Amino acid sequence: MKKKIKELEEALVMVGLRIAKRGDGALFVVGDVDYKPLVDQTVPPFQAAENPKLLESLALIDGAVIINHGGYVVAYGVMIKSSHTLKNFGTRHSAAISASKKKGNLVVIISEEDKKIRIMREGKIIMQIDALQKNVEESVSGIVRILESVGAGMLGTIGTGLLVPTLGITFLPGVIVFGSAYYLARILKDKLN
Repeated sequence: MKKKIKELEEALVMVGLRIAKRGDGALFVVGDVDYKPLVDQTVPPFQAAENPKLLESLALIDGAVIINHGGYVVAYGVMIKSSHTLKNFGTRHSAAISASKKKGNLVVIISEEDKKIRIMREGKIIMQIDALQKNVEESVSGIVRILESVGAGMLGTIGTGLLVPTLGITFLPGVIVFGSAYYLARILKDKLN
């Protein structure tokens, strides 16, 4: 099960990088969220990590892509009701923060404006990836390891309730991790050992 989750996280980051580099935006929600379909749902559920090209195509449809915790794409082109806003960002980011507030959800948002991928959990941005950073694709496995070490991965055990987007540190080129000093020190210790 853990291997499938890691594969899903890697697929979401890789697809997100391709979308961001083209200057497009997208929103992936892994978990449960209330949504309203904007398009007919003609594509049957499929494993997201096993078909990244289809995942990428569906992500380019206006609206969010919903993936269950088993890694299956269950809906695409959907509108998520926004109950929160993120200052200086648009409706996609508002939907992302609202979806990320639900316990257990992991949200990956790709911004067409700044070509960055933001990963959110429990209403907070926990990581930002710059798609324009040279060779950032080589950091994907490290990104997933960092997500797991701070508990951001879907099976992570450390809660992100204490993470605050005011303290960020870079461990990999083009990747900023946001969080409390305790969790960032833990990552640094693991990285140096």
